[in-house]
Amino acid sequence: MGRLTTHVLDTTNGVPGAEIQVELFRVERNDTQFIKRIVTNSDGRTDTPILEGEQFVPGKYQLVFHVASYYQAKGVELDQVPFLDDVVIRFGLNDEDAHYHVPLLVSPYSFSTYRGS
Repeated sequence: MGRLTTHVLDTTNGVPGAEIQVELFRVERNDTQFIKRIVTNSDGRTDTPILEGEQFVPGKYQLVFHVASYYQAKGVELDQVPFLDDVVIRFGLNDEDAHYHVPLLVSPYSFSTYRGS
């Protein structure tokens, strides 16, 4: 059974990205369909997979991580228009039986991602 998970690491502070709002969308052509909104736990992960079971359908998806509000809540002073407000990652799910892990390493001025395990 396939599943999608994430993990956020705050590279500025060297801690998990806790309490970050994340939204999942399915992308079809030039349209996005909202699927769900979740919040990371104290370990920077979600308590359950973002997608699994019958909801896990091959296709193009998008995760939106609301990082500016996370840093503002931590007392980090950001520009009036933050350099990174929402980090958007688009990716494809192909194998219905695979585990897709999309980690995010983030600071107020940079981010990195990869397909994890």
